[in-house]
Amino acid sequence: MWVNLLLMAAGFAALIWSADRFLSGAAATASNLGVSNILIGLTVVSLGTSAPEIVVALIAALEDNAILAVGNAIGSNIANIGLVLGITAIIAPLPFSQNVLRRELPWLLGATTLAIILMFDRELDRLDGFVLLCGLMYILWQLLRSEKDTDPADSALASELEELPQMNQGSAVFWLISGLLVLLAAAQLLVYAATEIAIELGISSMIIGLTIVAIGTSLPELAATVGAAMKGQPDIAIGNIVGSNILNILAVLAVPGIVSATALDFSALWRDSGMMLALTLMLALFAYGLNSRAIITRFEGMVMLLAWIGYNALLAQQA
Repeated sequence: MWVNLLLMAAGFAALIWSADRFLSGAAATASNLGVSNILIGLTVVSLGTSAPEIVVALIAALEDNAILAVGNAIGSNIANIGLVLGITAIIAPLPFSQNVLRRELPWLLGATTLAIILMFDRELDRLDGFVLLCGLMYILWQLLRSEKDTDPADSALASELEELPQMNQGSAVFWLISGLLVLLAAAQLLVYAATEIAIELGISSMIIGLTIVAIGTSLPELAATVGAAMKGQPDIAIGNIVGSNILNILAVLAVPGIVSATALDFSALWRDSGMMLALTLMLALFAYGLNSRAIITRFEGMVMLLAWIGYNALLAQQA
């Protein structure tokens, strides 16, 4: 057990490091080839930040453990709202930006509802996966249209691009390829360790995906979100989490369905997807309903964190 836990920790560390290297190399390569900043931001940066979850989902599905990928996608969304936003709001109240209120939060509500409808037959198949990817393509198209109408200097994507290191083409290609190779190896190590832990404990891979793997792949979001709040940019924090959750549903959850049809048990539909929907609706309530200002207060952050803790206690009891 301890060996597998150490392997999992090593997998998480390598996954986070390689995803950062892969993202930097891919963005620099695209920039050196003359790709526009808007397109780089909407594709390389937006999708690259979800590379750990996407690659873990792909490796898990290819190794006939697609249920681990489903648990990771759903569990990451639960952890992002309950754990990450909960802790960050306790540190500093989080205001909603106008972009999140008008555009991204409605998209998240729509994507969450769509996923639950597709999983209602307790199966995630290729058609479901392609429907989710079509939803992702639609959102990227809408983002591209809206980004063209804004000042590039004021774009949130532009600020993310500024934080990426500049590289010559040789270095960019090196980090693109090496980052991808380490990313794949780290994901395989993580999936192997998670599967072995599930077997040793005699519990479902879904539970491991919902808890250990979901928390591990949410650690970069926690660091980035708390960092944004500490830097006096709390409005960026919610946008990062909402964007990450949209990608978890439309990109990560699509992978196991496309690779192989995945059967879901009753609890995955009602307990886990239901919790994901409940926390998303709670986020929307804090945005549109409870306060005169669209803000997550410290008390509301505590409520979200306690909801996440209670859900994980329920999982531990049922494991």
